Amino acid sequence: MRTLALLLLLGCSPAAQDGPVQRSPDELQEQAERFLEASTARYLELRTDVAEAAWAANTRIVEGDSSLAEAEERAAQALAEWLGSADVLGTARALLERSEDLKPLQVRQLEALLYQAAPSDQRMADIVQQRIKAETAQTQRMYGYTFLLDGEEITPNDIDRGLTTETDLERRRRIWEASKAVGPTLKDGLLSLRELRNHTVRGAGYEDFYAYEVSDYGMTPDGMDALLLRLLGELWPLYRELHTWARYELAGRYGVDEVPDLLPAHWLPNRWGQSWAALVEVEGLDVDAALADKDPEWIVKEAEAFYVSLGFPELPLSFYEKSSLYPVPNDAGYKKNTHASAWHIDLDQDVRSLMSVEPNGTWFATTNHELGHIYYYLAYSQPNVPPLLRRGANRAFHEAVGTQMGMAATQRPQLVHRGLIEAEVEVDETALLLKEALESVVFLPFSAGVMTRFERELYRDELPADRFNARWWELAAHYQGIAPPAPRGEDFADALTKTHINNDPAQYYDYALSTFILFQLHEHISRQILHQSPRSTQYWGSAEVGDFLRSILESGGTRDWRDVLEQATASELSAEPMLRYYEPLMAWLREQNEGRTYTLPETLESP
Repeated sequence: MRTLALLLLLGCSPAAQDGPVQRSPDELQEQAERFLEASTARYLELRTDVAEAAWAANTRIVEGDSSLAEAEERAAQALAEWLGSADVLGTARALLERSEDLKPLQVRQLEALLYQAAPSDQRMADIVQQRIKAETAQTQRMYGYTFLLDGEEITPNDIDRGLTTETDLERRRRIWEASKAVGPTLKDGLLSLRELRNHTVRGAGYEDFYAYEVSDYGMTPDGMDALLLRLLGELWPLYRELHTWARYELAGRYGVDEVPDLLPAHWLPNRWGQSWAALVEVEGLDVDAALADKDPEWIVKEAEAFYVSLGFPELPLSFYEKSSLYPVPNDAGYKKNTHASAWHIDLDQDVRSLMSVEPNGTWFATTNHELGHIYYYLAYSQPNVPPLLRRGANRAFHEAVGTQMGMAATQRPQLVHRGLIEAEVEVDETALLLKEALESVVFLPFSAGVMTRFERELYRDELPADRFNARWWELAAHYQGIAPPAPRGEDFADALTKTHINNDPAQYYDYALSTFILFQLHEHISRQILHQSPRSTQYWGSAEVGDFLRSILESGGTRDWRDVLEQATASELSAEPMLRYYEPLMAWLREQNEGRTYTLPETLESP
């Protein structure tokens, strides 16, 4: 059947020829165009069904009701059956055997189609169906979980607030431990998913699921690991100073006489130690206070106004009609996915966001970030970009643009311009820079190090289940210099408390790379377009900034990401723009840390 379908598509009969069909380049391009046109239409139809079903399942989670999850499974299964069919896989592969005779845009579309199809090969239909079912069940378990603190229900937002504001170390420890209680409930599910994910992509020729995800960058696992280690290595001296400062600062703050070599995890204002920004208050720049009298809708509208000021269009009315932007009321009778996200439902104008916006600085930056995804979607949803290539230059570019805009929205000149702080208020610039570094720099050893290394070993080395927790904390010690409050054995599964390990797997390096990309883009905008200091910019109202961003966004996935970055900034990816941004802070930290004991090594090695 596979051979017959392929030969009919390419215009000959089985009796005429057994091997690859030989056509002129013009004829082959015409055949490829017909195949891509038909495939794109069907892909859009099925993918939209999946997105709608997933949206429903993520925005209304009712304990004991699996109907929406089952609908999502059915839609995902229908897409998998078509994508992984012999007709789709066989034809795309056969056409790519003569890629040199095809148009470059046709080649990119065929490669994108094969990448999408790889985990769905219907030669192993039972395994694919099991994977889809297991992924849906894992998501439901994760977001349907009820966190408890001292026997009372506590929400993820409550946990985050507690770790930000609580000063009693014993209570902090209980809050932190409550945040980890979901881990063991997810372990069996992840073990099953590890096997199913590896199995499906190996059938498509990939070594493992990690290798499959990395291939979307046009890279090998070793190539990605080398890139991340290089970038982290460049940044390591700055992180080492921040780590030393935090150990001594927090020991003093909590009244601990002996400064620990590793930072106790419950001392930090984030469940995974991936952000320490809440450790610093910047006098005169209290965004939380400035937003306290705003309502959540104002936060979203203000973020939209920022993009519009740069020349982007207003959001479609359907964005507000169909999105889920605010926390679910306590008496609603259902829960929703609490992880902020942006959705491109139909790869056209149906764009939505899933958030739980509250009027504070964190959600202000997050909302600007999520709308960065939304405007990226809208920018490349135009005729010059085929639907199969309506995606970022790479996945990290999507994250970079959003986070860059979130950072720009909270820089002092912009906050003054928007009336959120007074122009005459003096701001401690060192404290401001420290707070920013405790967000962006601190994040990188976690994202490029702990998360990425754990998932590499999870899939490539099939990390034993009885080593999950031990290895997680070994990596946290190596990359972050962090330790749990007390030894935690394998009855815990602390890695699994991170959303992405369960339902956005083997690609957390996206966020790491995005951080380096955003500083590179931001430096170019501030110095070459606005002629301002990167530490004190105002993007608002600049048509030139909008034009620059659109020049990156509008091409979607039609160009190699390395070419996009180099053409935009005249440089390959590097940590240098980030280091230049934090130069004044580095000098201050060295002064503060003089005479203190450093416990992280001078250079970062692979664990």
